[in-house]
Amino acid sequence: MSPQSSASQNDVGEVQLHIVPSEPGKFRAVPAVFWLQPLAGTPTPPFPSHQQYTLLQKNRMFLPHLQVIPVNAVVQFPNADPFFHNVFSLFDGKRFDLGLYEAGSTKSVTFPREGVSYIFCNIHPEMSAVVIALSTPLYAVDDATNSFTLRNVPPGDYSLHVWIEGLQPSFLEQLTRRIHIVPGKVDLGQIVAPISQNGILSHANKFGKPYTPAPRSIY
Repeated sequence: MSPQSSASQNDVGEVQLHIVPSEPGKFRAVPAVFWLQPLAGTPTPPFPSHQQYTLLQKNRMFLPHLQVIPVNAVVQFPNADPFFHNVFSLFDGKRFDLGLYEAGSTKSVTFPREGVSYIFCNIHPEMSAVVIALSTPLYAVDDATNSFTLRNVPPGDYSLHVWIEGLQPSFLEQLTRRIHIVPGKVDLGQIVAPISQNGILSHANKFGKPYTPAPRSIY
């Protein structure tokens, strides 16, 4: 990601961060994002020009599984399966329930504030997605080796935030810290995290109850 592609490479920082499992030999690539929130005195770059954000429902999956969006962005939820879905989220990022809607139809959700939204289908428990709404475009998604590289970061003071799928918010909050970015390469080191688990959050349906087999007419 390059929020300030026009900036001189001599005037900006390139930030690197790495995730390593707390259990040696238990490496598993895991969805993760880190972002830098500018503190007082450090300018916040604008997000890139408007983009369309979509979480497609197909083959009983959300595509993509992880999406990072700016605050106030609208996400479309088209149903490309030949049966009903009921997309919902009861988490703090954005609470919503789109209700049942049929194949070929689309519904949308606006995400008006920062936060992590875990999204599920009330009919198909295997379906899950994550939408992270940010007020800063200075973020990076991990690669296949659980490493991050964020380029074109203006020098200044930031609050570092990390989200790793499957880990408790209390653990992730402990990773938040203040950092100072200077021009050139900045290696923030390693985050040791218990990522050897399955990584998928267990969840109830939208009523807080265990899932039961759906009627064949809507499955």
